[in-house]
Amino acid sequence: MSSVAVLTPESFAEHRSGLKDQDMSGCVPEDEAYIPTYLEAFPPLPEKGAPGEKTGEPASAWGGKIRPIKASVITQVFHVPLEERRYKDNSQFGEGEEAKVCLDIMQRTGAHIELSLAKDQGLSIMVTGKLESVMKARKEIVARLQTQASATVAIPKEHHRFVIGKNGEKLQDLELKTATKIAIPRPDDPSANIRITGTKEGIEKARHEILLISAEQDKRAVERVSLEKAFHPFIAGAHNRLVQELSQETGARISIPPPSLPKDEIVITGEKEAVALALSRIRAIYDDKKRKTTTISVEVKKSQHKYIIGPKGNTLQEILETTGVSVEMPPLDSGSETIILRGEPDKLGPALTQVYAKAKSVMVVEVTAPAWLHRFIIGKKGQNIGRITQQLPRVHIEFTDGEERISLEGPTEEVEQAQAQIQEIIKDLLVRMDYTEVIIDQRFHRHLIGKNGANINRIKEQYKVSVRIPQDSERSGLVRIEGDPKGVQLARRELIEMVQRMENERTKDLIVEQKFHRTIIGQKGEKIKEVRDKFPEVIINFPDPSQKSDIVQLRGPKNEVEKCGKFLQKIIADLIENSFSLSVPIFKQFHKNIIGKGGANIKKIREETNTKIDLPTENSNSEMILITGKKSYCEAARDRILAIQRELANIKETEVAIPARLHNSLIGSKGCLVRSIMEDCGGVHIHFPSEGSGSDKVTIRGPVGEVEKAKKQLLQLAEEKQVNNFTAELQAKPEYHKFLIGRGGANIRRVRDKTGARIIFPSPDDTEQELITIVGKEEAVRQAQKELECLVKNLDDVVEDNMVVDVRHHRHFVCRRGQVLRELAEEYGGVAVSFPRTGANSQRVTLKGAKDCVEAAKKRIQEIIEDLESQVSVEVAIPQRYHRAIMGPKGCRIQLITREHEVQIKFPEREDSAAGQKRQEAPPQENGEVSPEAEFVARKCDIITIAGRVEKCELAKAALLALVPITEDVEVSYELHRYIIGQKGSGIRKMMEEYEVNIWVPQPEKQLDVIKVTGLVANMERAKQGLLDRVKELQAEQADRALRSFKVTMSVDPKFHPKIIGRKGAVISQIRKDHDVSIQFPDKGDEQQDLIVILGYERNAEEASQAIRQLVAEWQEMVSQDVHLDPRTHARIIGARGKAIRKLMEEFKVDIRFPQPGSDEPDKVTVTGLPETVDNAIDHLLNLEEEYMLSVTETETLAAYMKPPSRYGGGGGAGADDGSGGPAKGFVVRDAPWNAAGNKQAPDMSSAEDFPTFGTSVAPKQASAWGPKKF
Repeated sequence: MSSVAVLTPESFAEHRSGLKDQDMSGCVPEDEAYIPTYLEAFPPLPEKGAPGEKTGEPASAWGGKIRPIKASVITQVFHVPLEERRYKDNSQFGEGEEAKVCLDIMQRTGAHIELSLAKDQGLSIMVTGKLESVMKARKEIVARLQTQASATVAIPKEHHRFVIGKNGEKLQDLELKTATKIAIPRPDDPSANIRITGTKEGIEKARHEILLISAEQDKRAVERVSLEKAFHPFIAGAHNRLVQELSQETGARISIPPPSLPKDEIVITGEKEAVALALSRIRAIYDDKKRKTTTISVEVKKSQHKYIIGPKGNTLQEILETTGVSVEMPPLDSGSETIILRGEPDKLGPALTQVYAKAKSVMVVEVTAPAWLHRFIIGKKGQNIGRITQQLPRVHIEFTDGEERISLEGPTEEVEQAQAQIQEIIKDLLVRMDYTEVIIDQRFHRHLIGKNGANINRIKEQYKVSVRIPQDSERSGLVRIEGDPKGVQLARRELIEMVQRMENERTKDLIVEQKFHRTIIGQKGEKIKEVRDKFPEVIINFPDPSQKSDIVQLRGPKNEVEKCGKFLQKIIADLIENSFSLSVPIFKQFHKNIIGKGGANIKKIREETNTKIDLPTENSNSEMILITGKKSYCEAARDRILAIQRELANIKETEVAIPARLHNSLIGSKGCLVRSIMEDCGGVHIHFPSEGSGSDKVTIRGPVGEVEKAKKQLLQLAEEKQVNNFTAELQAKPEYHKFLIGRGGANIRRVRDKTGARIIFPSPDDTEQELITIVGKEEAVRQAQKELECLVKNLDDVVEDNMVVDVRHHRHFVCRRGQVLRELAEEYGGVAVSFPRTGANSQRVTLKGAKDCVEAAKKRIQEIIEDLESQVSVEVAIPQRYHRAIMGPKGCRIQLITREHEVQIKFPEREDSAAGQKRQEAPPQENGEVSPEAEFVARKCDIITIAGRVEKCELAKAALLALVPITEDVEVSYELHRYIIGQKGSGIRKMMEEYEVNIWVPQPEKQLDVIKVTGLVANMERAKQGLLDRVKELQAEQADRALRSFKVTMSVDPKFHPKIIGRKGAVISQIRKDHDVSIQFPDKGDEQQDLIVILGYERNAEEASQAIRQLVAEWQEMVSQDVHLDPRTHARIIGARGKAIRKLMEEFKVDIRFPQPGSDEPDKVTVTGLPETVDNAIDHLLNLEEEYMLSVTETETLAAYMKPPSRYGGGGGAGADDGSGGPAKGFVVRDAPWNAAGNKQAPDMSSAEDFPTFGTSVAPKQASAWGPKKF
């Protein structure tokens, strides 16, 4: 029910007209709006009382009782007797199988089940939930908790389908209601027995229901009667009305086969009496019509038959209805044209007249028109033919594709009109249109069309013709041109000329390496576009990258193709020349020096040599720098890079003459021979000339001593190759390689010295890790191979041995995750060394591996033990602030010393900050480091301990002291200190990282002109030079800042400031950008609001000032005029997001300002600009206002009619002119409770007394202004 405050116009009219015969006090004249009373507008609800109690009052306006809403949740309770319970174990009620079954049913159905045990041990079950859930749960409970019985009921086989119902719904419903399982035999089963399974009570209910259904069907009957098909329309009646009336009168269902079905049988079903009555009535109609009717036959053209039949046979039904005559039509798929009319003799004449009228009501006419004209007759988007079909909507016009005819179908008069109009169009088109056909080889079609149809579209637009080029699939060369006769001939001539040019075209293939294709095309095709613009008649086709083809195809006029080919070949030659590349090996530690500060060095080399230089990434192990460009430029860049390396280190370069024919054999398979020499000689670089150059010079570069060693080995190897070049290969497990080489290469050197052969082991990057190569004279190679095979064989013989190691030394071997044991395994052919577990108190150590490896490992372990027993500790005092520098990045320096001198180095714990503060004698700290000037006093945290043999400890101590940094002063002006430190220390941090030094800047309050640099001697000079270079840069920047700080102050009227700034700062940003200056406008609170300050170079500042003065001068010539425009048009003039007004301002070169919301003059619009442009803009605005006001007035008038003022609201309509002008009063009632005397406040919406809930009673409150409560 809707809210009680609803008042419809109808009910209000009832009250106003006095329908209820109530006296209305305070009546008003009829021409004024009537104000209803509160009780009339909101009638009270009926009083609470007994059903049927008469109150003696008139019926309430609210009508009858409110219908109760059915609850969606129901509860059913049923009982299972003890003898029918399936589970009778009562020892633990609620925990047995019954509880489990109920829980499962609840989860599956969503219903809530409660079990209880009665005194007679029967089971009471309460099921709560939605109706469907309760019924399903009940069925499952009965099936699973109650013992099941079964019974059969026999009913006639033909009644079974009524028990099942549509889609089995009736059977399912019956099973749910009775909580049983009903099994109905299949249609092919001769049995008529239906089996019911469930409880006794459920079986009885189901049996009763089934018998009721069968009894109901016994009362029904089915009759089938065969009557001639020709008389069926008389029985059915026009539009089946007669048979429907018969069904309603008798209550029987009558089924007559449709006309399209050749069956004579009519089926009648229903109650026996109803069926008998219907059958007698049908037979009476049949006998009557058979006696009275006769037939006549007429011939009508087959094409007209459909008009006699009408849509869905309606015309035949109309004839039957008006004349009582049945018209029998031959089947549409037969060739017969004979129509039979059956009816009473006096009615056959009118029926025949109607048949002929219907046949001739529609005519079909064919108009001859050339097929090529069809689309012109139809017109663009169907415009021409659309005009005809709009005037004559009942005419159907059909164009047959490829045929020279147009079919028109419809009423005779309209078809004749349409025919005349189409013939007129055809005549006109034949006069001013022409067509021609040209045979053009299909291979030229796509060139005639052009890219994206460019060529053919140009011809169409230029000559106003239509050109039809057949699809490739049609395999036709016939091109059709249609349009203006002159345009057709011109288009034909141009197409033929294009074909002739294409026939004279030449195709040329250029072989261009695919890697150059992208370079020739350029980014986004810019470079190839330049080539195409230069040779517009040449088509250049590049192969698809996936084809991996090098062929670039050129097609076009012969001369142009030749010129384009030469031009491209020149580009390719330049690319090939510029794509020369060479690799330069540079020691990794010098890469950063070649790059230079901020990439300065590498950038300079690239620019001056015009080459591309690529360095390997920091985490790469490669030392090769790749240079790409012209050969001469690449060599120049290489020489400059090598020169930088020579300056930085003691690098020597020498050349060795070795015959070119030996180069490949010296390099070896995958470079293994030359790599072995480079590794053996401390990483020197050996560079062989490029293959085919014919040069004999081999370059060796590296430290002086290592270069000589490499030169000697290379010459020796070359001599061996010349004398007798023999190579052999040997397989050995990779873990044996280190043992075969021996410590410091001792084992392999012994074999080399003994045999004279060179033995090369694979590098970590080689794929064949087991392959060892032996090179030299055949006799020497055989001997070395024999010795190595013997060693490998011994390594393959695994033995196990023991040795005694004092328990106190065990920790040394197993600490640091067994690092010493891992080193032993790597060095001695993978020998496995096992120490006893901690706490076992055993001194026995087990070694397992090859015999020679085990013996060598035992010997090495013994040496380590001797070192440990002869170990001493040496202390070295180095200030703690240097410890981190000594360790190096990730402790790399200290690890190197430890490995080289076989010692252990222990650093002390760092002194915490609290302890440092307690030391009163502690030196001051600046920049996070102790001042270098402080006098050094050794503390516990400064002592580094070295453990090892005496002589090795001394060497390690000397190495540590060599790593202690030195401190030097660099004179730097105090003013520059903060620039050197940089933002958040970034500048000084970058320098410290680049030069590997510590830079100490004194505190600002000291104002010292010195900076202290602390670091290793090797890094000190570079760091000092870098710092001085930075000082020069800063001084240059200071001088530049001084020049840039030239100041120009100019006075500009504040009203021009917004114009100078421009929209979103566009104007001022452009001035700043063009003149490279800073422009500052006065703040709101400044006294001098007209001053603008310009900062920059003197010349730039003056130019910017002049630019601003020029703008102001232009604006001073401008005038401002106000124009009054209706505010209702403002939004349309401004447009969406100001788009329209911006366009208008750009067009007239003026500024237009609209009033702000709430302005005193909402219609005032200000236009600013040059006088003539302002006048033009105002005229345009006034024209726009006039145009938009027409639309506004029309909209408002339409709105007034669409939403007329309320009859009862007291406003609008005629009353709008009475001068009241106030807002609508809304809905008003008289004698409302809130208007009662003494009640000045509105009712409390939250009060249960003022607004009671339906169905509850509240005690009445005395002296309530709302009157008696109605519940």
